[in-house]
Amino acid sequence: MDGILEVVLGLILGAIMMYWIYSMFRRKRSRETTEHQSTVLLDRIKSVCKLISVEGDFAEIYKYENTRERFLSLVSSKKKALIVINAKAHIGYDLKQIILKADTPNKKITLENFPEPQILSIEPKLEFYDIKNGLFNAFTPNDLTALNQEAVQHIREKIPQSGLMDTARREALEAILLISKLVETIGWKLDYSALELEENERKALESGN
Repeated sequence: MDGILEVVLGLILGAIMMYWIYSMFRRKRSRETTEHQSTVLLDRIKSVCKLISVEGDFAEIYKYENTRERFLSLVSSKKKALIVINAKAHIGYDLKQIILKADTPNKKITLENFPEPQILSIEPKLEFYDIKNGLFNAFTPNDLTALNQEAVQHIREKIPQSGLMDTARREALEAILLISKLVETIGWKLDYSALELEENERKALESGN
């Protein structure tokens, strides 16, 4: 009788141990799957963010004049030109400033920081008209380099009034909304409460959800 009891107890203990090992393996596998899911999700979010950019075309007429004086300022020589600046400006975001954190147990992605739009590049193309060289003050290759730099600065000063920055901010809101939808497709949630948003921007995001 004692032998049968020992066998039964052994079977029960074995079954408990097997169930315990199976449960541990299942929890570990579930945790690894969830962590892998969060990593993939963060990578996909970063790919979405890379799509954000605004491009603007500028056409400006720039009048250039330069006067050089000689012989104790008794004689002056002026060179001048009419320059048409055709430039392409790209507005975007420094993705290194995006801060995302995954809360795996609660299946939540926290967007802690989204950068402000900035000028990524300005590509000017200059066309010269009505070029007039002075007697001892003619255009040189160095002048062309300096004029390109002046053209870039000229366009840079025009960008704030162009509306490109506002367009980029709207694109950012759409990107955040897209991220939220992407997160929801796999049963996660996006928390963007840490972002400093204006009331109308926050309402736009909430209505989009």
